[in-house]
Amino acid sequence: MNSLLSERFKVTHYDFDPDATTATDIAWVDMSNCSRVIFSFFRTVGTSDLTMTVLGNSASNGGGTDRTIKTKALTGVQPNAVGDYTFVEVSREECIAANEDVRYVSLNLTFATGTDEGVVTYVREMMTGITSNTSDNIA
Repeated sequence: MNSLLSERFKVTHYDFDPDATTATDIAWVDMSNCSRVIFSFFRTVGTSDLTMTVLGNSASNGGGTDRTIKTKALTGVQPNAVGDYTFVEVSREECIAANEDVRYVSLNLTFATGTDEGVVTYVREMMTGITSNTSDNIA
């Protein structure tokens, strides 16, 4: 196969600066044409502990009932220094197992300290290739 990675994977980055210690959904994305998604968190500010959960929902804005698909256990291995990072991955099958109505997923993060910040990246593997899944430049 001689395809570009950008034709097989959709990559999106999000700045995460919640100024709070409450659980925050990063962004709801459609899994209907995806076989799996990997979420990464990269620490840019702070040192507090992080809670990392993947949620599923039937509504594109997360307005339906949240279903926990996977929680990343960060016991003893926290990304608690600038430059630290961690990943969690879920498959389409895990989403369906959580509830048949799950079509959308979001990474849900909680900091122990409200002044912490980071960058979140979603990488979705598409089941059918689409030209230019990922923009070359966002400015």
